[in-house]
Amino acid sequence: MSISTPGGPERRPTVVSTGKKPAAGRPAAADKPSGGKAGAGKGSPRQTAGGKGRKPIAPVKVSQGRAWGPIALFVAVGVLAAGIIGYGAFAAYRGSQPWQERADAIKGVVDYRKKDKALVEGGKHQQGAIKYDILPPVAGPHNAVWQNCMGDVYDAPIANEHAVHSLEHGAVWITYRPDLPADQVAKLKSKVQGKEKTMLSPFDGLDKPISLQAWGFQLKVDNADDSRIDEFIKTLRVNASIEGPAISCAQGVTATGTTPRDLGNQADQPTQ
Repeated sequence: MSISTPGGPERRPTVVSTGKKPAAGRPAAADKPSGGKAGAGKGSPRQTAGGKGRKPIAPVKVSQGRAWGPIALFVAVGVLAAGIIGYGAFAAYRGSQPWQERADAIKGVVDYRKKDKALVEGGKHQQGAIKYDILPPVAGPHNAVWQNCMGDVYDAPIANEHAVHSLEHGAVWITYRPDLPADQVAKLKSKVQGKEKTMLSPFDGLDKPISLQAWGFQLKVDNADDSRIDEFIKTLRVNASIEGPAISCAQGVTATGTTPRDLGNQADQPTQ
């Protein structure tokens, strides 16, 4: 093709040659297929020398931790339920035991019925002051008149001779050191007030802050919060009587003082 310019001869385009000839049988660059192997789609796996495709990489599994919260809650509920059932079974078993066995099972209790059978025979009325080897006394000779034990709370010491007669009727007599803190005394009062066949009074010379007596039994503790106090009352009140539950704790001496009142041979009165 020639190009003419005004006023001049025609000029032919200059052809630059690289000096290289295309290889025989080799298609020109413009003739090469753009996708590589014919029919291969975009994203096909690259082949290796063996002609096999690369294996797909397996997805990595992420391990999730156990849900320990619900498991711990389930275990706690199970343990609590087992404890409740176990305690109920134990309480039922304890309730079916004879009261004497339940009394002996109270830690620290002294059973004088086993130690001195003559001491707990009962029925030995005696006037005047009586010397007791066990203090506070738990049994033995006593005055013909009992101390009133209808949940009575005495703010001063009472006569042993009347108190022992109350024990024979099935009362539980709680004594405490006169210097016991007021809050401790208040807790003891709450265990006695309004409960028939119980009474409370201070007692000089105790070797422990609190001492509990029933006919033939004694328990000494250091604190009014001791659970054995309730167990002692529950087990021995009325049960420890050697005269039967019908014997009254009313119409007894209500005065304080350690000197017994010889009011004659007051007969034991059954509950009306």
